[in-house]
Amino acid sequence: MRALIQRVTQASVTVEGETAGQIGTGLLILICAMRGDDHANAVQLAARIAKLRIFSDAAGKMNLSVKDTGGAALVISQFTLAADTRRGNRPGFSEAAAPDEGKRLYEVFAEQLHSHGILVERGVFGADMSVELTNSGPVTIWMDTADRR
Repeated sequence: MRALIQRVTQASVTVEGETAGQIGTGLLILICAMRGDDHANAVQLAARIAKLRIFSDAAGKMNLSVKDTGGAALVISQFTLAADTRRGNRPGFSEAAAPDEGKRLYEVFAEQLHSHGILVERGVFGADMSVELTNSGPVTIWMDTADRR
């Protein structure tokens, strides 16, 4: 699975003009299940992100996790993280998981993140969403459960 994680002071997602999810300080997580990913990948990635120390402590060092700070997570499905741009001008997405499997793993990921004691808000899988955020830092981290060279 792939994730793009942004440390935010606020983030929200709207679908058809309605707010689907919103958070204050925490993480905006754009997530993509890749072909061949399984339940274990979703569990592993959620655990890694829950422990990721990218929030500042009293000394100003990135030493705290989202859980340590009492922050929340807004989890958004984004199959375009699977984009293959090596050839031509149009990205290919054949490495993304099939929609049914992608949705299942997205749900597993969000539930697992919540099981670590983190408040989780979600977008709507497969919907056309508008995401608003204020990136803090800016801090943006890329994670992948597999080495896909």
